[in-house]
Amino acid sequence: MSGPSTYQPSHPALQWFEKRLPLIGLIHSSFIAYPTPRNLNYWWTFGGILSFMLGVQIVTGVILAMHYTPHVDHAFNSVEAIVRDVNYGWLLRYLHSNGASMFFIAVYIHMLRGLYYGSYKAPREVLWILGVIIYLLMMATGFMGYVLPWGQMSFWGATVITNLFSAIPYVGESIVTLLWGGYAVGNPTLNRFFSLHYLLPFVIAGVVVLHVWALHVVGQNNPAGVEPKTEKDMVPFTPYATIKDGFGIVCFMIFYAWFVFYIPNYLGDPDNYIQANPGVTPAHIVPEWYYLPFYAILRSIPSKLGGVIAMFSAIIVLAFLPWLDSAKTRSSKYRPLAKQFFWIFVAVCVLLGWLGGKPAEGVYIIAGRVLTFCYFAYFLIVLPILSRIETPRAVPNSIADDVLAKYGKKAGPMAPVILALVLAGGLVMGGAQNARAAEGGPTPPSLSWSFAGPFGTFDRGALQRGYKVYKEVCATCHSMNLVHFRNLADPGGPGFSAAQALAVASDIKVQDGPNDAGDMFERPGRLADKFPAPFPNENAARAANGGAYPPDLSLMAKARNYDRGFPQFIFDFFWQFQEKGPNYIDALLQGYTDPPKDFQLPQGAYYNKYFPGHAIKMPKPISDDQVTYDDGTPQKVENYAKDVATFLMWTAEPHLEARKKLGLQVMIFLIIFAFLMYFTKKKVWANAH
Repeated sequence: MSGPSTYQPSHPALQWFEKRLPLIGLIHSSFIAYPTPRNLNYWWTFGGILSFMLGVQIVTGVILAMHYTPHVDHAFNSVEAIVRDVNYGWLLRYLHSNGASMFFIAVYIHMLRGLYYGSYKAPREVLWILGVIIYLLMMATGFMGYVLPWGQMSFWGATVITNLFSAIPYVGESIVTLLWGGYAVGNPTLNRFFSLHYLLPFVIAGVVVLHVWALHVVGQNNPAGVEPKTEKDMVPFTPYATIKDGFGIVCFMIFYAWFVFYIPNYLGDPDNYIQANPGVTPAHIVPEWYYLPFYAILRSIPSKLGGVIAMFSAIIVLAFLPWLDSAKTRSSKYRPLAKQFFWIFVAVCVLLGWLGGKPAEGVYIIAGRVLTFCYFAYFLIVLPILSRIETPRAVPNSIADDVLAKYGKKAGPMAPVILALVLAGGLVMGGAQNARAAEGGPTPPSLSWSFAGPFGTFDRGALQRGYKVYKEVCATCHSMNLVHFRNLADPGGPGFSAAQALAVASDIKVQDGPNDAGDMFERPGRLADKFPAPFPNENAARAANGGAYPPDLSLMAKARNYDRGFPQFIFDFFWQFQEKGPNYIDALLQGYTDPPKDFQLPQGAYYNKYFPGHAIKMPKPISDDQVTYDDGTPQKVENYAKDVATFLMWTAEPHLEARKKLGLQVMIFLIIFAFLMYFTKKKVWANAH
């Protein structure tokens, strides 16, 4: 479609280079002179958005790999060190982790656009199949990347998903052993996943080149689904499609930046802020939101092998679409029945995603089976029958006629469709949140926090008081091994001077060594040291706490969560998602009370209405007048709980204020840039119409 290059360099040096390697000519013919249908709508910009996101993921991934340690003993802490100690490491990690979700959002819209407009029909079968291969590679890459932080959900997700291969007759167990590199998920598994996660994006990039190559051979489909006939049907790729894609990418970046700077953990699982523990299984093992529809299909089949086959078949069936749908008319715009069934199919996918986040029990299993049948029926029954019985409306004679007809009408329902997609995505993500945290019991009250929302900052007084509570109460059992003493003097922290932070460090003895005699010794802490643990090792901590290992407090605010459900998660999305952890901590500290009469409290446990199971080994840690506040703040449990929760929120993310400050600047820049791009695009396209 792009044909031989018409590029003729004028400079002698360029002429010399072009005769020996026609690289500039290839770029010119592929991305400048390449003819593009005039009637493409904004759904086509998601192809450019996907290319942009692939570049972001590769660049951020390569830099993150420079700091990551693929070892089960160090992986979790190395990821936290990236976020806390590497310059703009938090930005790199949030760009990468949220970029995976953005990549899948864009690819799902790209696939649904192809489905709606019949982009899989001849002569674009190979183009479509290459797209399905890219999607499969993306799923594998995303899954392996999810395992790398070595959190609880990562570990158990890897255990469950890789175990599925054991259902394959005869060779299943061998495949699982090969994947694990042993007889359980461990260090060899992590190394293999890291290696493949690093490699596969480059394989994706290679298949994307083939995908784009095939696109340039057969040409782009378009909303009318008719092939170009005259030069009036087409416009050069640059500037027309370039500026349109550029505007779409900037708008998508605003959406992406909102997640990165204001709700970076919204799409992740709180359990992943707890280091992997093979001895403790999470209450619900839920994959990332973009796998949920296929996870629901897997669980809806009673047989393990049948579920695995159904799950993979749900993806593979996409590759056979060109032959399952033999209708002559490509675009569903002119197929009244196909259009209705398409939207029913979208609803089925959304509901499957919602079910994937629900417990596999009761009515959810029945609904999953019904929707799984509907999913496959769309491809194997509805599309083949429709191609035989449906009478499509008349299609335009040419792309130019379609453009003229479009300009004679009002604009299509773009905004309502986007709103519906956003709400549908929110339903899936909200459902996932339900499955992760629903444990029953009362919901902790939502408090007002100074650092809440996109513009909030920490209350310095609360941070300093919170540190005092930690030092005098919590530090007896809990450690903060991820926090350095120097962090106390960092901008955005409790506001200590360097001398004050050094004084805090000097008051605490830390273990060092061995010395020249081979002995360990104690010395005063320095600014570069981390807060020491109160126990020499995990077993000593368990022995001192009735067999329970006190969790590290520097991640408590992120690792504790509770169900907000629908519609509260919509408000969380725009305002106060990050307060859920501190709310939980505050409520936990104040939730101790006498058990109900019919409640059998285990021996040595205490009743807490907000704790799962209501029984906790830790006794009530704080009481009124336990810590002296010098600033006149009432010395009550309520104040202690709020101050220490604020302090723990800061220890969980010391760069929170920097994130929001940079986010505001980025958002202002992107919004202004988007307006400039829009008016430029409008002026450029005015010439085309």
